[in-house]
Amino acid sequence: MVLAAAATGAAQLLIRLIDVTTQLAWHGRLSLAPSSPADNHLGLAAAVVPVIGGLLVGLLARYGSPAIRGHGIPEAMEQVLVNESRIPARLTFLKPLSAAISIGTGGPFGAEGPIIATGGALGSLLGQVLHTSADERKVLLAAGASAGMAATFGTPLAAVLLAIELLLFEFRARSFLPVALAAATAVVLRTTLGASGPMFSMQLAVEVVPLAALFYLALGGAAGVLAVGLTRALYWIEDAFERLPIHWMWWPALGAVVVGMVGLFAPRTLGVGYNNLQDILDGGLVGRAAAVLALWKLASWLVSLGSGTSGGTLAPIFTIGGGLGAAAGAAFAALFPQAGIDPRLAALVGMSATFAGASRAALTSAVFALEVTRQPAAMVPLLAGTAVALLVSSRLMRHSIMTEKIARRGVHAPGEYEADVLEGMHVAKRASWPVVTLDSDEPLEAVRARIASGAPGSRHQGYPVLDRHGGITGVVTRRDLLDPVADPSAQVRTLIRRPALCIGPAATLREAVEAMLEADVGRLPVVGDDGALVGILTRSDVLAAYQRRMSAARRPRRKSKRAA
Repeated sequence: MVLAAAATGAAQLLIRLIDVTTQLAWHGRLSLAPSSPADNHLGLAAAVVPVIGGLLVGLLARYGSPAIRGHGIPEAMEQVLVNESRIPARLTFLKPLSAAISIGTGGPFGAEGPIIATGGALGSLLGQVLHTSADERKVLLAAGASAGMAATFGTPLAAVLLAIELLLFEFRARSFLPVALAAATAVVLRTTLGASGPMFSMQLAVEVVPLAALFYLALGGAAGVLAVGLTRALYWIEDAFERLPIHWMWWPALGAVVVGMVGLFAPRTLGVGYNNLQDILDGGLVGRAAAVLALWKLASWLVSLGSGTSGGTLAPIFTIGGGLGAAAGAAFAALFPQAGIDPRLAALVGMSATFAGASRAALTSAVFALEVTRQPAAMVPLLAGTAVALLVSSRLMRHSIMTEKIARRGVHAPGEYEADVLEGMHVAKRASWPVVTLDSDEPLEAVRARIASGAPGSRHQGYPVLDRHGGITGVVTRRDLLDPVADPSAQVRTLIRRPALCIGPAATLREAVEAMLEADVGRLPVVGDDGALVGILTRSDVLAAYQRRMSAARRPRRKSKRAA
């Protein structure tokens, strides 16, 4: 909760920095009042402002930290996956500073990516100061990121889902509870600071009839295709910049040339553009106007982000998807008025579905759209659209816009989460029985003779050793028994190196695996409540159980007619 307060402060600071930079760059005055680059009166000189911003971002990246480049979330994911959630402290101020310069000078980005990255950096920094474990740092990083998003948009549930789908890679109480508390705290503080109500106002009264449902399903499919296209185009442009014979420090300035030129023809593409989203959602931008804005925003955003500057993805993708949805909704409503399609709702579904297809965070996308508008009537169309977009995207594209960059560096980000298979299996059903045991007083020479004879159990790699009362005293391995250095006349108990590590039949295979790894053993005797040996669990038993679970998940092959 303390971290959430700090992340909320950082979010507010970044928004103010963007406002100050926008006022200075486009209106020549020092003010904290919100403003838009689209309202400037610079004429042709407006094309130069984004280039200056790009130059400054390039200098910050070169002499500050290259990690400020990009939209923030992939970089945070990489730190979680490969660096034990350790983010350098300097990023806590370099990332928001670079984002404020980039966005304030007209970069076509949202503030959400840098705010999430900054909140995550604060959480990571706190975890490093407190000397926490890697898992605890991951939770703090996700809590900071979640608080930053919730403080910006007032979307606590979407912020928690974003952390789960893109940062935590798990859903457990130990991680969910801190993240939920951080998001809730951030929203309370946001309200205290005067930001109440939904971020985007909408008034919908829509009943989804079958024909309309088919439209939203088709719109989700189109949004999925659009998401795949813009993701591939983004990384194609990144590759094109990589081939340039100049240092990457200059790339943001080159990308900003396109931003400036597009801004001359379509001033609405400059800056954050949350006002564009509001205009689309309240019906001020529909049909062709919305589609044209989306196309210009797409071109400007792709080139600018591909150049390696600093900025977010959510607002641009929402603008692009919203333009698609508004245009499609208006066209379908004209052709089939009986469907009752509202272009505003179509725009909201287009926004959410496009982001779902690009990020693969489908639940985050749908819930975010609900929370920023507070329109429960949109729930069914949003679920339908995001589900189809996710389906199309996952079938056409291996990695998402969030994971493609780190995948190229050899980092694998889990895309699907399921309950631990071993958590649902118990030792009693997987242990081997009967158990071949050895008598603690038995001479080593006699044991070796049995092994050489090929008697039952002679090929086992480990044997529990029992005392004269039937109690287990330890485990000896085949290697120990056949060690030529050992005295053949010695008794088996002399080979026992440690007390027996046993496990109960009611334990899960996960608990058994953790015990094996901690003790560095390959087998565990299974004992009942009375201490009697009832079985033995080996690594092979665990792998066999896991293999059976994998086989159950596979679709059985059809038999050919000849085989039948």
